Amino acid sequence: MTQSDETMMQHALTLARQAAMLEEVPIGAVVFHEGEVVGEGFNTKETSNNPTAHAELNAIVDASNHLGRWRLHDCTLVVTLEPCPMCAGAIVNARLDRVVYGASDKKSGACRTLFKIADDPRLNHRCEIISGVLEEECIELLQDFFKIRR
Repeated sequence: MTQSDETMMQHALTLARQAAMLEEVPIGAVVFHEGEVVGEGFNTKETSNNPTAHAELNAIVDASNHLGRWRLHDCTLVVTLEPCPMCAGAIVNARLDRVVYGASDKKSGACRTLFKIADDPRLNHRCEIISGVLEEECIELLQDFFKIRR
């Protein structure tokens, strides 16, 4: 973990709070390259009626558009919650170098908790996985969101 990872996680938490204001599950994601944010996103499944509009996919698409390429081999994805299988597949396909996440996901975590898709040696690409960055803040944001709704 680097200082940049923590700084970018703070940015991802800000994006997650924006999602919560829209009554979306508060997950935020940032893609950075050489210390600069090149893509960002938060969950927009409800507002877009799109089951694939996860924070990670929104950030990956934003980064690809910003950089003008789909291969993000020299970029890091920072996300407040461990990516699901769909997002882990996109991470592999986008060739991201690193994934940094805050909270583990016991129900659908696909980087460490349930599956290890993003660094599975059987796939054509693997990336470095860093977990637990600002974990308590990430967990608290999700818990507070769901407390209000349940």
